[in-house]
Amino acid sequence: MTLNGFPPQALLVVDVQSASVTGAGAVPGAALLLDRTADLLARARTSGALVVHIQNDGPAGAGDEPHTPGWELHFPAGTGADEPVVRKTRDDGFEGTSLGDLLAGHGVRGLVVCGLMSEMCVQATARGALARGYRVVLPYDAHATHNIPAAPGISEEIPAATASRVAAWAISNEAEVTSRAADVTFAACLRGPAESLTR
Repeated sequence: MTLNGFPPQALLVVDVQSASVTGAGAVPGAALLLDRTADLLARARTSGALVVHIQNDGPAGAGDEPHTPGWELHFPAGTGADEPVVRKTRDDGFEGTSLGDLLAGHGVRGLVVCGLMSEMCVQATARGALARGYRVVLPYDAHATHNIPAAPGISEEIPAATASRVAAWAISNEAEVTSRAADVTFAACLRGPAESLTR
């Protein structure tokens, strides 16, 4: 998939951390999410696109509390010069971080967003990118969330797949939502220094 004539030059892997994709806390469909994310990572790396891992720092006692097993990235950052980790404490990966400067430094104009959770950090980061003028691709099969619990007297439990679809639909008038990660193509970004970044 190209973006108005040019393919995205970056992949943002949002909060794909052990607590949310393994064990009792794993999202429904975690295996599919991991398969699609691994495919995007492989193709982004091969193409020379910038790969950015966004890692959430949860509060004390949370599954993603920093420096606990659940906080660790499921897909470790590659050893190349252009695969930084950006840590955050808010839903939007741009808010309070150096993500915007990092993308600008590599000449990125379009990007792909994947990861967790669909209606929270994935959507917020995609919106943050759109607000900053980036063109955004959101593959439907490369982001996921948990089931939304029932609200007595209001609604039954909402399946995770439905919640993910609604999250993508909510920004589909601005982002380019595609049904398959396999349809996404990447282009090389400008080469530049990258480093592990904190908020």
